[in-house]
Amino acid sequence: MRDYNGQRIPLPACSERSVSYVMKSLDIRTAPLRTTRAGDITLAFRVLGSGDPVILINGFASAMDTWNPPVLAALAQRYQVVVFDNRGTGYSGSSEKEYSIPLFAEDTVRLMDVLEISSADLIGHSMGAMIAQEIVLGHPDRVNRLVLVSGDCGGRHAVRMSREVWETLTDKRGNLQEQAERMFSILFPPQWLRENDPWAACPAVYETTPEENTARQRETLWSWDGTYDRLPGFASPTQVVTGTDDVIIPPENSVLLARRIPGARLVQFPDGGHGLMYQFPDQFSDVVLSFLAGKPL
Repeated sequence: MRDYNGQRIPLPACSERSVSYVMKSLDIRTAPLRTTRAGDITLAFRVLGSGDPVILINGFASAMDTWNPPVLAALAQRYQVVVFDNRGTGYSGSSEKEYSIPLFAEDTVRLMDVLEISSADLIGHSMGAMIAQEIVLGHPDRVNRLVLVSGDCGGRHAVRMSREVWETLTDKRGNLQEQAERMFSILFPPQWLRENDPWAACPAVYETTPEENTARQRETLWSWDGTYDRLPGFASPTQVVTGTDDVIIPPENSVLLARRIPGARLVQFPDGGHGLMYQFPDQFSDVVLSFLAGKPL
């Protein structure tokens, strides 16, 4: 696989096939909610579609119903897609054990064990991309292909968001609508918000995460030592995806990941924010499916 060394790869045009992704959305609730014991907690998950397994790993305090339905529909047409709630999130349980990115990674591997998945493709978004890194480093035989979306390597080498963005991200004042409006202001670039309705672009979210667990997850983001020195040890083909206007996890982080991971492919979405999969569901699906199939863009 070619190493793109941080250069942009032109995004594919919106083909008839990619347009159909938007038309063929799905309601995640059509898949039965299942739970299983995983070590000291219970994990909640759903399985969509059939085929080779693809496991989706959520971001900070985000439940499985935050994955964009058109993207899920596109993946489920070709793969068995597993979505789940991280420890302490949504329908999954928690314990007194100290939260950490490596612990979340072990939870994911335990879920794979329960589902008798010997190896799978992984797609991690935001904090989920951090968790996916620990899985591929700790359990390289369990990962086929890896997609890191809007992630960073953690530790002192990570490029952090501004204080203003962090304060907005963690501001829980007001009702749910007011909180969502604040979140939209940092998930999406201002120009996109002027031209689009974020309520129409984002899925309805039914799950909630206790504030106590959100705070515990928040601490893991700062306490994680990261993977910078270990990135050259990646053995799985890796695609790194980012938006050029992401203010939550700045795109410089993805450039760094792509340069440090052997043979990694970097895809940058012009004008994309942290919520790029909601902005560009058709192109995002094309990029991911092409990579999982081993095809060039």
